[in-house]
Amino acid sequence: MVFIVAGLLVGVLLGGWGLLFLRSSGKYDGYSRMAMEGIRLARLAPPMLYLLERLKVSRRLPFFFYKIQRSVQKIGGDRRAGEYTLLFMAEMLTYGWLLLVAGSLLSLMNGDASLIVIGAVMAVLLPAALINDLHRKVVKREREVLLELPELLNQIILLVGAGSTVQQAIKHCLERKGEGTRHPLYRELLQMRREWEGGYSFQQAMEGFSKRCGIQEVSAFTTAVLLNLRRGGNDFVLALRDLSRSLWERRKAVSKTLGEQASSKLVFPMVLLFLVVVILVGAPAVMIMDL
Repeated sequence: MVFIVAGLLVGVLLGGWGLLFLRSSGKYDGYSRMAMEGIRLARLAPPMLYLLERLKVSRRLPFFFYKIQRSVQKIGGDRRAGEYTLLFMAEMLTYGWLLLVAGSLLSLMNGDASLIVIGAVMAVLLPAALINDLHRKVVKREREVLLELPELLNQIILLVGAGSTVQQAIKHCLERKGEGTRHPLYRELLQMRREWEGGYSFQQAMEGFSKRCGIQEVSAFTTAVLLNLRRGGNDFVLALRDLSRSLWERRKAVSKTLGEQASSKLVFPMVLLFLVVVILVGAPAVMIMDL
């Protein structure tokens, strides 16, 4: 019975994959060339992309789709965010399909029905782990931006106070970091500079920068800059200094949270080390008592 069920399941999975592959042939070639962090099975994505398109996931599961899209947008940018979201979801389905096939094949070879169940459970858990990993990347990115933003604002205040314009101050900060920087805040600033040098107004570029970051503190920074830009002089510097104080307080809170998390992670190793010491010290005493 197990062999029959496993054989049928393997046949359905492989046959369904082959059918989807034929239907999607040549339609999603551009997706396989898209580069996104964490995507490893882009070449196997077309069948699942076709399935997602036919199921109309964005319409039937809008909350789930747009929640993933917001996270993908923060990681990969707002350009082609919908396509990157579909590629990420196709990656999830592909992993699930591979695990189901692996579990069914192992069950067919060993005659153990539990392997099918294990494959099905893993096919659910791994996509959930991918979503959780995406969320952790977004949280890490936001934390890095929050920690660096007060430093950037202090540099801008010093340069503006010395007579530079805001645009010149931002360009100077970017030149110090270099074009190859991997920090998310400076990558978004580089994109903002390319936009205003390419024809966008400074206000449009700043609004796009705030939207891409998607962080309240960055929105407060851009709002303060745009509201006080025309005023200039001491009023502009004073407004930025007020914002700088609040951002430094926010940075202290984030640093404190990180310190608490680091100390909590050390609890288990310390307990383990304590148990090892107790065993090393107590074992000789127990052996002597036995003698």
